[in-house]
Amino acid sequence: MDPLPHPPKMRKPLLLSIALLASVAGCSKAPSIPVSGAYFPDWIFCILAGVLLTCVLRAALSRVRSGMPPALPLLVWPALIVLLSLLCWLIVFN
Repeated sequence: MDPLPHPPKMRKPLLLSIALLASVAGCSKAPSIPVSGAYFPDWIFCILAGVLLTCVLRAALSRVRSGMPPALPLLVWPALIVLLSLLCWLIVFN
């Protein structure tokens, strides 16, 4: 038995509209921060904090390890930016 009683040509638009409505349900109250009268989403500040903290950590590690780079720098530094950005978001905005 078919759960949707609609004709086959109406299933795809119906499922697409349900998916779109479900995806925008969380956008009713966007977390934003007012800066000089303009509102910016909080994830922008978290990404900036993640980049700055990664730069500070890289400088500290370069002094301690005497310039020895990590094993996979193209993987390590972006992953560290993501980790620190998410930690900043969890600590500050949750």
